[in-house]
Amino acid sequence: MSAVVIKKYANRRLYDTSASRYINLEDIAEFVRAGKDVQVVDAQTGEDLTRVTLTQIIMEDAKQQPTGLPLELLKQLIVSSDRMGREFIMWYLKSAYDAYQTVQSKLHTGITDVQAAAISPINMVKNFLQSQMAPALTQAPAESEELRQMRQRLAELEARMAAAGSGTGVKRRAPAKKKAAKGGS
Repeated sequence: MSAVVIKKYANRRLYDTSASRYINLEDIAEFVRAGKDVQVVDAQTGEDLTRVTLTQIIMEDAKQQPTGLPLELLKQLIVSSDRMGREFIMWYLKSAYDAYQTVQSKLHTGITDVQAAAISPINMVKNFLQSQMAPALTQAPAESEELRQMRQRLAELEARMAAAGSGTGVKRRAPAKKKAAKGGS
């Protein structure tokens, strides 16, 4: 991908050579956010002004938002006027940025892991229930017979209770057995 070349004129106007139009700092910021490679050059001398322009964008953002680089870091950038100090701070900032990118990447993949972990207990319960149901399904005919017998016994007990309450146990008992026999077949 070729860089978007922006020419900066003496009157501070910025000209996008690829789109043949004048742009502003926010447009350049959008190019960078979109992942485009941007190069800003002085229109007369051809001097590369990309760093200065990107720093200017950061400064404009800092004016609009109360957050930004910590004051101590900004002071250290000014104090470290020697080459070694600046190189160290730039190395440190790059390392911090790389660490941030790594955390963002891990966070993104971590969300997927968290989703899987959240679903995992549900899957565990599902697997447990399926493992418990499998033996039950193979024993279904035996349990079915046992269930039929239990229903018959329950019907008999209900009939006895009803007979004890009305005083005619024999007459009530026979229909209950017929009912159980009908319900069981």
